[in-house]
Amino acid sequence: MSKLTVAQALVKFLSNQYSERDGAEHRLVEGCFGIFGHGNVAGVGQALLEFELGAPGELVYRQARNEQAMVHTAVAFARMRNRLSTLACTSSIGPGATNMVTGAALATVNRLPVLLLPGDVFATRPASPVLQQLEHPAYADWSVNEALRPVSKFFDRVERPEQLPEALLGAMRVLTDQAETGAVTLALPQDTQAEAYDWPAELFERRVWHIDRPAPDGRALARAAELLRGARRPLVVAGGGVIYSEASAILASFAEAAGVPVAETQAGKGSLRYDHPLSVGALGATGTTAANALARDADVVVGVGTRWADFPTASRTVFANPDVRFVNINIARFDAVKNAGVALVGDAQASLGQLALALRGWSAPESYRAEVARLAKQWDEAVERAYHLGHGPLPAQSEVIGVVNEVAGPGDVVVCAAGSMPGDLHKLWRARDPKGYHVEYGFSCMGYEVAGGLGVKLAAPERDVYVMVGDGSYLMMASELVTAVQERVKLVVVLVDNHGFASIGSLSETVGTQRFGTWYRYREERDGRTAGLTGEVLPTDFVANARSLGVKALHANSVVELREALVEAKSYRGGPVLVAIETDPLVPAPASEAWWDVAVAEVASLEPTVAARKAYEEAKARQRCLAGIYLKGDGK
Repeated sequence: MSKLTVAQALVKFLSNQYSERDGAEHRLVEGCFGIFGHGNVAGVGQALLEFELGAPGELVYRQARNEQAMVHTAVAFARMRNRLSTLACTSSIGPGATNMVTGAALATVNRLPVLLLPGDVFATRPASPVLQQLEHPAYADWSVNEALRPVSKFFDRVERPEQLPEALLGAMRVLTDQAETGAVTLALPQDTQAEAYDWPAELFERRVWHIDRPAPDGRALARAAELLRGARRPLVVAGGGVIYSEASAILASFAEAAGVPVAETQAGKGSLRYDHPLSVGALGATGTTAANALARDADVVVGVGTRWADFPTASRTVFANPDVRFVNINIARFDAVKNAGVALVGDAQASLGQLALALRGWSAPESYRAEVARLAKQWDEAVERAYHLGHGPLPAQSEVIGVVNEVAGPGDVVVCAAGSMPGDLHKLWRARDPKGYHVEYGFSCMGYEVAGGLGVKLAAPERDVYVMVGDGSYLMMASELVTAVQERVKLVVVLVDNHGFASIGSLSETVGTQRFGTWYRYREERDGRTAGLTGEVLPTDFVANARSLGVKALHANSVVELREALVEAKSYRGGPVLVAIETDPLVPAPASEAWWDVAVAEVASLEPTVAARKAYEEAKARQRCLAGIYLKGDGK
């Protein structure tokens, strides 16, 4: 038996957990981010200090600046490690814990494992209400941590030491479940954290959590093969499951043998190299004209590791063939049965291998391969033009992307999350490595970028990481630049200054709200009355801001200067570098020729809104249920 506090036992247990897949073992929880307060400083904080002094390097503690940001960092780390390793995050009760709710939602939406250890109010209730305690008139046992329940895949509150072993095993089960993973929350009352207990030695033994590669049912496999053998215009849609399963090589072999083109979701981008003969790039609302043209006429669509969100389906308008059928390969049955498809519930790598065997000898028509090559070539030419527009006096965002793509090495990583940049990257970024594209687009959380880039770099220190962020996202959360400075972590942050929310500005024009509330401008007054935020642009100095945080910062006035600055940043070894460049937000990337459903006001006095509603109703008529039934009677 070992006498330790609950917090000490927690830390010791975490240090001995491992994951294993394909014979390779990984430390499951590689470290802990934390911000300490009265709810965790004397418990988890003391335990981490004691462990670091006694076993340095085994469970590294890192200091964060914002609780939401540290969860983003842990999530990005887990994604980069293909969900085989993650980080823990600890906070105090109250605002520290509720700050983690957004990060928890992001983790669960994206099916990425992260362990949250929020402090909690006293289990013994010696003096309620304590500082930062939310009193609920009907539920005396509630705290603000209840807010984490709906965004967690597993939640437990450890009020007694005896409850800890079962809670820990439940947490590890979900963290290592490829189908059901997400945010895992163990709420820890501050007095319970500090309470001592005699623990069984078995609790701290080395434990390996084996991650299998389940194969699909044989009968489902036969149905899928039969469906594909009758296809004339098949299409594969690669989602994040391809990346997490490390199935890129077998996907390429499958596509080549069967002559099936591969389109990609945001999470699946990089599943094939951009220049692979059967790669047609991004699909859907932020897609390429090549992928969307093929999707419109596809008769059988094989979704691999995708949850079929609204962007890749263009809000269920891109698959226009009335007879289209779906085959869904997914580790989660919940996703595999979507679109009334043939469900192959299993690991992407194992399932693609078995499907390839079942289809041996079959291939799509040669004429279809030729069409795929022609469409892909046309899109590649469009990308090349977008990279070299020569727009002035301010460059277009597509030109900035082109310069970063050209400077970055094949194994480097681009990171982004929100604004207009993710859509442009999805279309335009030339991915050359399965882990080279890291855009968080399940939750599309503004402020993820810098924190996420830190997590990527911690997970893959051998790669250069390029964080592409708009001024709007940067202003929401750039705090982890200080963490990167403290840890001497090199990030290259490319800040695109377009004076506001460029993505929503563009969207607002399509829905008839005329970029209202999207510019970063002074408020104007006319005739003694406010005229809105229509004055001069705000004089925000991002270079000065970054330098004040200890970051090496550069400013580029042109595409040529941007390239020079990025080359300088690439060779810098002293920590993070920020390169700021002003762009013209009114120059769009090449159109995807696809739609995204954003409801428009049904009645309005503004003419732009009236026109937008008419266009919306026309697009809405093309929307359909992917089971083959139109959502509106007039959409026949």
